[in-house]
Amino acid sequence: MARDDAVIGCTGELLIGTRGPAGPGEILVRVRGGSETFLAWSQEPLPLGTTVLVIDSRGCREVDVIAWGDPLDPPDGSAAGVD
Repeated sequence: MARDDAVIGCTGELLIGTRGPAGPGEILVRVRGGSETFLAWSQEPLPLGTTVLVIDSRGCREVDVIAWGDPLDPPDGSAAGVD
């Protein structure tokens, strides 16, 4: 199956944690006006619930991911401008 370029650059949440090179997890991604699941591979293990960024497509509903945090979130996790 061909690469799925539409999913590259999307963020999602891990439904099943990855095991690094030992095996994939599963990610839920909002793409094409809906939500889809893909097998997710990462360089290092990532736990369930981690927000990830899809960096490549392996085809056959498999993607490569990295851990992702919103760069606009303050480092301490508090909401900006909220007292």
